[in-house]
Amino acid sequence: MSHAIAAVSTGMSVSAIGIIRLSGEGCIEIAGKVFTLYNNIPLSQAPDRKLMLGTLQDKQGRTIDQCMAVCSRAPHSYTGEDTVEFHCHGSPAVLAAGLEALYAAGAQPAKRGEFTKRAFLNGKLGLTQAEAVIDLIEAETADAAANAAGQVGGMLQKKLMPVYNDLVDLCSHFHAVLDYPDEDIEDFGLASYESALKQDAKALYALLSTYGQGRILRSGVAAAIVGKPNVGKSSLLNALAGYERVIVTEVAGTTRDTVEETVMVGTTKLRLIDTAGIRETEDRIEAMGVVRSKQAVENADLVIFVCDGSQPLTAEDQAIIELCADHENAVALINKTDLGQVVLPSDLPFMNIIEICTATGEGLDMLAGVVDNLFAGEMPCDGSILTNARQFDAVRRAYEAMLSALQGLKLGLTPDAVLTDVEAAMSAMGEVTGATVREDITARIFERFCVGK
Repeated sequence: MSHAIAAVSTGMSVSAIGIIRLSGEGCIEIAGKVFTLYNNIPLSQAPDRKLMLGTLQDKQGRTIDQCMAVCSRAPHSYTGEDTVEFHCHGSPAVLAAGLEALYAAGAQPAKRGEFTKRAFLNGKLGLTQAEAVIDLIEAETADAAANAAGQVGGMLQKKLMPVYNDLVDLCSHFHAVLDYPDEDIEDFGLASYESALKQDAKALYALLSTYGQGRILRSGVAAAIVGKPNVGKSSLLNALAGYERVIVTEVAGTTRDTVEETVMVGTTKLRLIDTAGIRETEDRIEAMGVVRSKQAVENADLVIFVCDGSQPLTAEDQAIIELCADHENAVALINKTDLGQVVLPSDLPFMNIIEICTATGEGLDMLAGVVDNLFAGEMPCDGSILTNARQFDAVRRAYEAMLSALQGLKLGLTPDAVLTDVEAAMSAMGEVTGATVREDITARIFERFCVGK
């Protein structure tokens, strides 16, 4: 086992309960130096996974809290090592004093993500499960939390391991025949593995195809608000954000760059991008903003076109409509309905058209319904979809290597040539499962975590 580490797992802000966590060799004995059970038995004799009442002392030996302690002995713990948790009153002063006492008693400060890293290194979690822990902590929607929880439970690992095991079987059979020619081993024939390779390639392709949905689930829908100046784009962003995020004036061209804000619209997380009004302009700075607005439309998952419904559509409006026309997900908003309506839904070539008033909030609930219909309910959210860019890249490389191996089979290449691609696929898959991932990559993964997790 590793040396004992300690950290506060619940953050250093005032709360009802604060937790100090320890893990590693000797941690129960170290914890026993600063915690006295009310029944006067040593903490080292406390039963596993049972909360026990006692007193926590600081490094001067003063009682600083009456709290609970729970021990979990290896291997039946989160990290796979002996662990102890103190469930204290959530005073930052108590937590800091308790932590200092543990350091004085022999524990070392935990690094970012070190508890989960130890769980991975000790075989308690696969790498996909470990990465999903931080996704679960950072989840901003119920769907994102459900998907991350499924991945922590091993759903993605279960989809990947059969493919990885097929590749291992193929490679090990080839090398067994090659290295032990005198043994009674069934002759190696690539043709017998072709069907399995095809099925595995299909499985990886199906998984790769979920990444677009997974990216939205994790990061939110990139939604570009577009229109000519002074139609109410910034007012719309402010209304959805619930505060004045963007300056709004009657002067055209106030917004000269893209402005971003993350909001919940219905049950969907939107990364709203308020763009500069798209129009012909001789102002160099505003023109740069217009270029960025057009780029935002190209990269957006959702385009929200806004027009001033109290004024007839202009050539500028029509040019922006054409810019949005080919987008897969587009919504048109006829704004300023409180000023009298000249533009009608029949004037706009959009599937989704909503009449709104950003000044009063009228119609915003209908926008929420449309957004949810476009993006909610499409994903299983059970942990079976790819949400992680690193994992996507590794699975993509594995898929491409398997296609190359299948092409080699079709061309009649020798087994050793085909196996080069199979081993490349296996190596890429191992980066996802954790079987072949490099130490620098794992270090970077766990650096995303907070101290104490």
